[in-house]
Amino acid sequence: MRNKIIAGNWKMYTTVEEGVALVKALDAGLAGNDLANKTVIVIPPALHIVSVLAEAKKAGKVHLGAQNCHYEKEGAFTGEISPRMLKDVGVEYVVLGHSERRQYFKEDNGLLAVKTGAVLAENLIPIYCCGETLEQRESGKYKEVVQQQIEEGLFGLSAENISKVIVAYEPVWAIGTGKTASPEQAQEMHHFIRSLFATKYGQDIAANLHILYGGSVKPNNAKELFSQPDIDGGLVGGAALKAEDFLGIINA
Repeated sequence: MRNKIIAGNWKMYTTVEEGVALVKALDAGLAGNDLANKTVIVIPPALHIVSVLAEAKKAGKVHLGAQNCHYEKEGAFTGEISPRMLKDVGVEYVVLGHSERRQYFKEDNGLLAVKTGAVLAENLIPIYCCGETLEQRESGKYKEVVQQQIEEGLFGLSAENISKVIVAYEPVWAIGTGKTASPEQAQEMHHFIRSLFATKYGQDIAANLHILYGGSVKPNNAKELFSQPDIDGGLVGGAALKAEDFLGIINA
């Protein structure tokens, strides 16, 4: 049985003080909660990581992720943060290929393949995002788009490394819009993604691969989404910024 993973992407929100308070509230809400089959991850802005981790360590309930990274260990890359630096301060997970990085910063599958390798080289866990736009969904090309994102971004990895990757399917048309893929739509895509890995790496690896759903996950729809056989949790955006909402999703 795959455990459930609930990851909260804070994006470019919260001050450090607000982030620390949010983790403190999450820890309080998770007190007594059985997390044996759940992994809870918070993914704050880079400036917050050290302070948020210090708070998270007190209760040991939540893990820490980063929203992005560079692909080199070090160098003359002003403004960038390397996987090595993230590991040094206690980060365990790194989000790669979020639709906002693809759209606004023109990150393509080739670059993301290099970043994924760099993250794995530091023994960090990539959360590799894929998903289609509304236009691609309505044109019927959505499976083709997601397949290309996965094949070009991940299929250069060895079977050993691919087993360490978390995939997050995020239909772009459902991110921050209030729209959510129906459980049936989400399950269809998760099953399709798992089948791609089964074809490439075999059924055993595919069966153990964690695939998360991202796109307007909320407490009132999380249970139905997470009950689908191929959905292993969520990459949560807006609802992760309120402890009550995020706890509701975790408890779902």
